[in-house]
Amino acid sequence: MGFFGRLATLIRSNLNDLISKSEDPEKMLTQIILDMNAQLVEVKKQVAVAIADQKRLERQWQSEKTVADQWQKKAMLAIRAGDDALAKEALMRKKEHDQLSKGYEEQFQKQSSAVSQVKLALQALNSKIGEAKRKKDLLIARNNRAKAMEEIQKAMGKLSDTSAFDAFSRMEQKIEQREAEVEAQGELSEEYSGDILRNKFERLEMTVGADAELESLKREMGILPPAEAPRARKEAPTAATEEEMSEAEMAELEAALDELRKREEMSKG
Repeated sequence: MGFFGRLATLIRSNLNDLISKSEDPEKMLTQIILDMNAQLVEVKKQVAVAIADQKRLERQWQSEKTVADQWQKKAMLAIRAGDDALAKEALMRKKEHDQLSKGYEEQFQKQSSAVSQVKLALQALNSKIGEAKRKKDLLIARNNRAKAMEEIQKAMGKLSDTSAFDAFSRMEQKIEQREAEVEAQGELSEEYSGDILRNKFERLEMTVGADAELESLKREMGILPPAEAPRARKEAPTAATEEEMSEAEMAELEAALDELRKREEMSKG
C-alpha cells in the first residue's frame, strides 16, 4: 500500500472504536491528531518535491525547445551559405532536441497533473485534520459528560442505600435517649435540691380555699344545709388558735427552707 493509501486508511479509521480501546480517550484522541499532523508534514514535503520536479521538467522542456529553435536557425544560415550538407546536420540536431523537448513536455504535463492531485490530497488532508480536531473536542466533551453522569449515578446509588438513613435514625434515637437522660437527671437534681418541696407549697397555695369555696357553692345550691352562725364568745379563742396554727406552720416552713439552704451550700462546697 502506498503512502496516500496508508494515510487514507488512517483518516477513515473509526475514532469511536479507538476510544473504546483506550483507557484515556482524551490522550488517545490527542495522539491521533499528533500522528495526523506528522503525516501532514510528510505530505507537504512530497507535494513540494512534486512541484519542484514539475518546475524542473518545465525548464528542461523550454531549454530543449530553445536549443531546437537555435539549430533551426543554424540550418537556415547554412542554406543561405549554400552548404546543404551542413544544413542537414543542423536539422538532424534540431530533430534530436525536438524529440527531447517533446519528451520533457509530456513528462511536464504528467507531473503537472500529479501536482494537481497531490495538492487536492493535501487540501483534503487539511480538511480531514480540521474535522478530526473538531470531532475530538466533541468526543472529549461527550466523554467528560459520560464521566460526570457516571459519578452522579454512583452518588445516587449511595443515596438510595438505606444505610445512610439508618445511621440518621440511629443518631436521632441516640439524641432522644440523651435528652431523656438529661431530663431525668434534672428531675433527680430537683428532687434532692428541695425544689419539689417548694413546688408542693406552691401547689398548696394555689389550692387553698378550694374546699371552702366548694362547700359554699353546695350550700347556695341547697345541697348542704346553711352554716350555723358562729358564737361570739368563741370567736376570740378561734382566732387565737388559727393565729397560733399559722405561726406553727410558718415556723415549720422556715425550718424546711433553712435546711434546704444548708444542703445547697454543702453541695456547692
